[in-house]
Amino acid sequence: MDFVLITVAGIFVLAGIVGCIIPGLPGPPLSYAGIIVFHFTRWGGLSASLLIWLGVFTVAVTVMDFLLPMLVTKKFGGSKWGVWGSIIGLIAGLFFAPIGIIAGPFLGAFIGEMISNNDASKALRSALGSFMGFLLGTGAKFAVCGIIFYYFALGLFRAIAA
Repeated sequence: MDFVLITVAGIFVLAGIVGCIIPGLPGPPLSYAGIIVFHFTRWGGLSASLLIWLGVFTVAVTVMDFLLPMLVTKKFGGSKWGVWGSIIGLIAGLFFAPIGIIAGPFLGAFIGEMISNNDASKALRSALGSFMGFLLGTGAKFAVCGIIFYYFALGLFRAIAA
């Protein structure tokens, strides 16, 4: 039974890493589900505090991934038009993945700012903020999934050595 659980856990952990890039796959939650499944194997023995912290980071990075493009757009001088454009661009970009996920918030923020004040320089700055937020969110997801993968691989090596 442990081998089935390890296989399922491995699929979840790897799908989580892929989900950091592919839209529609919730990367960190999938990886976290994998480490929870792995915990219930003979070699899983992860501490409760580690599982709690990984869960907290998973929730935080998942929420942050949605909020960062909007917040950084605002920080780069974007108006509410730019922020809303970024949100709408992200949603529209989901239909044109994977390029749409990157370009959608950028174009949405740019178009929103152009509608708001017709200043291409400010619109470009706002759009760059949206893109930076996307990159930060993606990097944070990879970091959390990487840490989860580390603990999974460590346990897997223990299982192989046993």
